[in-house]
Amino acid sequence: MTEHLIFLSVPGLRLGDVDREKTPTLHGWAHDGAFARLQPTFPCVTSCVQASMWTGAPPGQHGVIANGCYHRDRREVEFWVGRNGVIAGEQVWNAIRAKQPEFTSAAWHAQNIKDAGADFIVTPAPIHEPDGSMKLWCYSKPDGLYEEMLGQLGHFPLQHYWGPMAGIESTRWILRAAYWLLEEQAPNFHWIYLPQLDYASQMYGPNSIESRAALIELDLELAEFAADVANGPLGEDVVYLAAGEYAMTDVSGVVYPNRMLRKAGLLKTREEGGCEHIDFERSTAFAMVDHQLAHIYVSDPSAVAKVRELFRGTNGVAGVYAGDERSEVGLDHKRSGEVILIAGDTHWMAYYWWFDDAAAPAFARTVDIHRKPGYDPVELFFDPATKGISLDATLVKGSHGAPVSESKHETALICSADTPSMPSGRTYRDTDVKDLVLGLLDCEG
Repeated sequence: MTEHLIFLSVPGLRLGDVDREKTPTLHGWAHDGAFARLQPTFPCVTSCVQASMWTGAPPGQHGVIANGCYHRDRREVEFWVGRNGVIAGEQVWNAIRAKQPEFTSAAWHAQNIKDAGADFIVTPAPIHEPDGSMKLWCYSKPDGLYEEMLGQLGHFPLQHYWGPMAGIESTRWILRAAYWLLEEQAPNFHWIYLPQLDYASQMYGPNSIESRAALIELDLELAEFAADVANGPLGEDVVYLAAGEYAMTDVSGVVYPNRMLRKAGLLKTREEGGCEHIDFERSTAFAMVDHQLAHIYVSDPSAVAKVRELFRGTNGVAGVYAGDERSEVGLDHKRSGEVILIAGDTHWMAYYWWFDDAAAPAFARTVDIHRKPGYDPVELFFDPATKGISLDATLVKGSHGAPVSESKHETALICSADTPSMPSGRTYRDTDVKDLVLGLLDCEG
């Protein structure tokens, strides 16, 4: 039991990544405390897994069915929406307050966190100016929290959080900011999202030299953070709980669902400035992709069977689920597509619908996480020839999202304290994390 718990949400952290040589900080916590397997619930992507950890419920119940969703009423895809109201069910911050009203919670850079019940929140919210420029900024709670931090920390380095320049700088800022809040407010529960391992794993593969270097960098930052905490006002009265959100797998192939739908006459495009855009109003079906899965939204119920058959047997597609079949993978939710596609281990799914790169919309060659109907890891690759983002989807070497079917899909769960609240050796699910947190903070019952 502890009165101060720091939770580190680390996408891509696998069991084999925790060893004395590469990650002495994580290894030390695991050795002194508990080390266990963690299985993420499908879809194994950030927004879904974080919501499952917070609520203790799977995506089919909490409603976060991907990192984005499609609004059928206004025919619009919305990725990285940020608002907490999309999540159904009691969240961990509210459960803590209900059991220990004097306890406070903080959340750093989590997805769908804006307006959540945590007492302190900071997450990126850049301001897009009318002239097309972007101003660095973060949403914060309470009002004025981010402004208060700026004098000592400067702006959050958004350019190093995602895209071609992504790297350790964003991780370093998040941890320094979290320590600043510990000194100022000493929240009892601290949720910290650290996507450091994502970048190299997607660009070079999870077993690459670059991924190993990123892992070592992360552990060094954690060591510095833990040393600061130990020398700060809380001293040693802190427990760390670190969880891998999902595990990356090597990929060598790409599936293009929207191109297949277009070739079958189910997806329609319109021309704008010499570029092709999806015509959502005229399309019978289109795919919202997210790493190794796709939600296919079908406007005509009679076309669902045709869509299902179109993808069955397709190279790189391991599963096709339509209608009631979606319950087999836990995605029988009103926000889900009428058809769900799951990629095989060696493939991922790209949103592209054009057949000629010259017809690609302008935003395709930029870091633009909002206008694309799907997650785009190719944004990590800068093309010097075009001075923009490459359109070669085969550059991506690592992905995730498919259901856990083998041990290589499991991640690491580490607790720095030897406690009966988390016995070693067993396998946990992401839906168990909420109860683990409540147990460690003595908020059960």
